[in-house]
Amino acid sequence: MTSIGGAGTSGMVDWNLAVATATRLVRPGPEVSRDEAREVVAELRRHAKASEEHVRAYTRMIPEGAEPHDAPVLVVDRAGWIRANVAGFRELLTPLLGKMQERRAGNPGSAVLGAVGGKVTGVELGMLLSFLASRILGQYETFAPATRELPAAPAGGGRLLLVAPNIVHVERELDVSPHDFRLWVCLHEETHRTQFTAVPWLRDHLQGEIQSFLAATDVDPGTVVERLREAAQALAGGRPEGERGEPSPSFVELVQTPEQREVLGRLTAVMSLLEGHADYVMDGVGPQVVPSVAEIREKFQARRARGASRLDLALRRLLGLDAKLRQYRDGERFVRAVVDQVGMDGFNRVWTSPNTLPTKAEIAAPADWIARVHRRADS
Repeated sequence: MTSIGGAGTSGMVDWNLAVATATRLVRPGPEVSRDEAREVVAELRRHAKASEEHVRAYTRMIPEGAEPHDAPVLVVDRAGWIRANVAGFRELLTPLLGKMQERRAGNPGSAVLGAVGGKVTGVELGMLLSFLASRILGQYETFAPATRELPAAPAGGGRLLLVAPNIVHVERELDVSPHDFRLWVCLHEETHRTQFTAVPWLRDHLQGEIQSFLAATDVDPGTVVERLREAAQALAGGRPEGERGEPSPSFVELVQTPEQREVLGRLTAVMSLLEGHADYVMDGVGPQVVPSVAEIREKFQARRARGASRLDLALRRLLGLDAKLRQYRDGERFVRAVVDQVGMDGFNRVWTSPNTLPTKAEIAAPADWIARVHRRADS
């Protein structure tokens, strides 16, 4: 097994054990012959290249003649996705884990407890990744340290992953044209690649927000345990829907500190923008190049809404993945409303600076964003 970034078994998380656990538990992909697998990989690479031009022309985020920062496109299997994400998790979590290690260093028996705890956490992370690895179709991995197996853009600038077995699984499940579905997926993921390669400050801004979120984590184990217990009680006795029809908080939301909730509001707005923009672009480009785009969208939306099983629905709720589904919907509505009012170039003012990003409230009220960014600037 390949070590993840070296020294994979030290510290608060046994990263190599996380990879081993996830790859052992992840379900096998759909049955395909070797020739079919090669054909799928080749077609996804062609579609990724074609999508680049389609997305650039539609979004107008990159001026003609300009060359954005490059980020590689990798077609991977489920194990490759797991390895890439463990490396990304390690990159993001290192400051927080270092702080927790220092907090625990003076306690008697900390070395033994640390080794045991690191293995337990490695197994838990591996179990989570094994669940997700069979569901992700593609991903722009923003914080991607380069490895021998998984190259990335210079200075950790990112890479685009297309998970071939999952794409094949879903196109078969939906009974749609494989050619059209693969191109449709590539359009969505290429939009994410364009967002980060055309807007150089976006990665650093997102990383800063995530580090602020992690820095607000209460590293006292007793406090964390108490918060987890309160969260479990709230979920066990809570109502299914909050006031005004809003969903009740997920387990993930309930264990956050007040400071983290503030940061999460800003992160939610950014992620809603990015996901909604990608959905808007894939459907906007789709009719020109994907003949069956209407059928694909209808079937895919139904699948996204219902989940695969009761277990899938329960885990989505527990992990807060339902919030991600809302991000697609709310973000797409925001983008569509703004483009309808001020056009694509007017919408693209959103990429000017962190100050022109929509707030969480503005995602729900696009006219407020237009008033703040356009009318004040124009006056």
